[in-house]
Amino acid sequence: MVMLSLSKPSVTDWGDVLLRNTAPNALFNSADRFDPPKCDEDTRTEVIGEIMSWIQDRELPCRLLCMTGAAGAGKSALQQTISERCSKANILAASFFFQANDHTRNDVMRIIPTIAYQLGLKSTPLRDLITRSVEEDPMVFLRSLDGQIQQLILEPLERLRSRPDSKFNSLPHAIIIDGLDECYGEEMQEMLLLAIQGGLLDNDLPFRIVISSRPEWAIRNALARTGHLHGKAYHIRLSDDFDATGDIRRTLWRRLREIGGRSNDPRAKDPSWPSEQDVKAIVEASSGQYIYAATVIRYVSEKRSSPVERLRTILTWTPDAEQRAKPFATLDRLYTNIVSSAKVAYESVDTNKPIFLLLLRAYRMHKLSQELFLLLRCPLPEASHSRLVELDSGGAETLLSDLQSLVTLEATRTDDGYRYKMLRYYHKSFGDFLDSESRAGELYVSSEAAQEHVAVTHLRYIKSLEVPGT
Repeated sequence: MVMLSLSKPSVTDWGDVLLRNTAPNALFNSADRFDPPKCDEDTRTEVIGEIMSWIQDRELPCRLLCMTGAAGAGKSALQQTISERCSKANILAASFFFQANDHTRNDVMRIIPTIAYQLGLKSTPLRDLITRSVEEDPMVFLRSLDGQIQQLILEPLERLRSRPDSKFNSLPHAIIIDGLDECYGEEMQEMLLLAIQGGLLDNDLPFRIVISSRPEWAIRNALARTGHLHGKAYHIRLSDDFDATGDIRRTLWRRLREIGGRSNDPRAKDPSWPSEQDVKAIVEASSGQYIYAATVIRYVSEKRSSPVERLRTILTWTPDAEQRAKPFATLDRLYTNIVSSAKVAYESVDTNKPIFLLLLRAYRMHKLSQELFLLLRCPLPEASHSRLVELDSGGAETLLSDLQSLVTLEATRTDDGYRYKMLRYYHKSFGDFLDSESRAGELYVSSEAAQEHVAVTHLRYIKSLEVPGT
């Protein structure tokens, strides 16, 4: 309790109203985020170097970097590492880490006051100007995001700039925002991106802003060719542009050896544990994404159990073992949340067709029929593939719209010029999740049900091609 009273800024300095509208848990060094994920020292060096170079090159005209990537690609670990490096270099202006399960960290209305609070910590004159803005209009926190940026950031900065010897240009300039997709409501995410553009990018400010997110609706639309951030943002596609396989292997070796060294099990202390075969199996199952490897490390590190036995559980796990151990519980919660949200969004458009899960499973199986048509040299128009599982034209994109942090449609062209799209999972473990009733629970659709749907719809499609009278 004493620590809390000491850490709270005085009302005289800041004003109690400002403090009540911030989200202390969202700061990169918040006690609530104790031991946050971050990159090992010799991993993700290429992408970290690229982002840090961009932040430090003040001459580059683009002042917004958007990093998108699949669920579990390591975005938050990268943002934590970038925040720590910027803080050490005294160039971190502010950080905000969204988190869906924290009501203070999933609320878009808290981000501008929190950024303003951190800016004030960097400059006493700026702090006084922000405080004055709050005193002049204590209801500023009920304004729109545009209004908050104007009153809490733009106006104080302009007043500071006009002062002689204000050291305006020497203010820390890196603003790190992690997990936009964890902010509650797609419309709120869109509103924040619009406010950042209008308030922070379209004005002459010293900041360089790094935003990370799964490739969900708001940021996809903003970065699209017709989006308001197109041409204004430096876009890093983490899952597509950087291969993390080597880094995942290094992290696994290091962490598993550390766990073995602390264990009371002599087998874990043996230099031969873990075996190269074990590590290779985990790396392959990770599919280039950190989330699977991180889940393995977290499960194996349980202090009250043998890491050797727990790693064996991971490597030999089958659905029949679910009653004894649930090594993928954390991973399964992630997949469950994403798929459940996508299901609600898809079926809310047409309540007469509550078949999202069946269509998802069927479209995955339809990959085999695509390959069959190619083998038989019966090329189909691209739209016909959706019709084969009874989706409207463009229906596959709609079906998968809210799953793009887990899957992607890859355009493919055969040697003879035939074009089609194939469904690819970013994570092999996501396919394992969908295939397991014990893991997917209410989201499970049996392969038999999906096969029946594919067979029926394919027959209907073939029948629709028959010429009358033949």
